[in-house]
Amino acid sequence: MNPDALTEQLSLFLDVLDTGSFSAASRRHPLTPSAVARRIDSLEAAVGSRLFVRSTHAVRVTPAGKAFAERARRIIEELRLARAEAVSLSNAPEGLIRIDAPAAFGRLHLAPAIADFLAAYPGLDVRLRLIDSFVDLHGSHLGEVDLVLRAGPLADTRLVATPLAYMVRVACASPAYLTNRGLPNYPSELPEHDGLDWDGLAPPFAWRFNVDGQQRLYRPSRMRMSANNAETLLCGALAGLGVAHLPTWLISEHLLRGDLVPLFCQNGLPAAETSGIYALRLEHETNSRSRLLLEFLKSRFSPLPPWDLALRSELRW
Repeated sequence: MNPDALTEQLSLFLDVLDTGSFSAASRRHPLTPSAVARRIDSLEAAVGSRLFVRSTHAVRVTPAGKAFAERARRIIEELRLARAEAVSLSNAPEGLIRIDAPAAFGRLHLAPAIADFLAAYPGLDVRLRLIDSFVDLHGSHLGEVDLVLRAGPLADTRLVATPLAYMVRVACASPAYLTNRGLPNYPSELPEHDGLDWDGLAPPFAWRFNVDGQQRLYRPSRMRMSANNAETLLCGALAGLGVAHLPTWLISEHLLRGDLVPLFCQNGLPAAETSGIYALRLEHETNSRSRLLLEFLKSRFSPLPPWDLALRSELRW
């Protein structure tokens, strides 16, 4: 099996493990749930052991599957490092890469990744602009940027989108707020609480929760603060104003430190949204420098984003 095929096979296995179902894992790959099941069958045959116990309602990992998962993650990382080393030894890329990215994600995750990327490729330079609005590459910015990062649904299908990471959204509140108002055990209790919400167009998965296999909308009845910026809502949640429903890439450190308490996560993180974090580009504008950065970011943020990996490890999800 070639390295790309092996990485894809192991990533698919880890996605089934992380999501707990073939159908959820299939949404992260261009596969049907039945195709995912067949590939897991093939992997189990190659390994010589059952990795999952399957029922009509769920897919549960076996002890052998848990042990295999640890090695699978290490194998994927070693393959990533080997590929990066091979590329750096065989090429000496030079030039400027121009990137626009959402401000919050750029500060927290993209800037550190780019710093590591530039350390590995001393001939390359990056101009990173952090913005809070979506840039239309067909408009006035045409020719001014090489890549645009976007978190959420894709509005312009004319652009080539490279998935970088999936996205999970978690309801959360500060310990002080929960002490004062009580801990909601189910999403249906949210109308009894105060909240923080988006001003204007909210993300399509905001305040939507999987209840009995269906997506249902539950929102706090009183919104103490509304804003068009997720970091502002995070500040309100940290100040104890109410419940917020925010992506884990933004709040993972606060959850790990105990500044915020995750709600409705007794069985682990919620399922990933069908939209995620993408790098957008015009196909004819892609250059070798941009492709190199794309591969670096994909290896950095997938198959399991580091912010979610830390949550699963520290909180034992």
